[in-house]
Amino acid sequence: MKNITLQVEGMSCGHCVKSVEGALKEVGASGRVNLESKSVAVEYDESKVSLEKIKEAIEDQGYDVV
Repeated sequence: MKNITLQVEGMSCGHCVKSVEGALKEVGASGRVNLESKSVAVEYDESKVSLEKIKEAIEDQGYDVV
């Protein structure tokens, strides 16, 4: 398993947390959103999902991965 922390702009509430964490789950990753630091700690299996796919899943929810 690989762990990475992504900076994500546009998250501000509990709905944002659910959207991002749900999107990650759908692509086979898990994540924990930290609204204070505007970050998402992601854990994923590189053989099952790419970092690019993870970023795309977050951006599809309307947030910007920086």
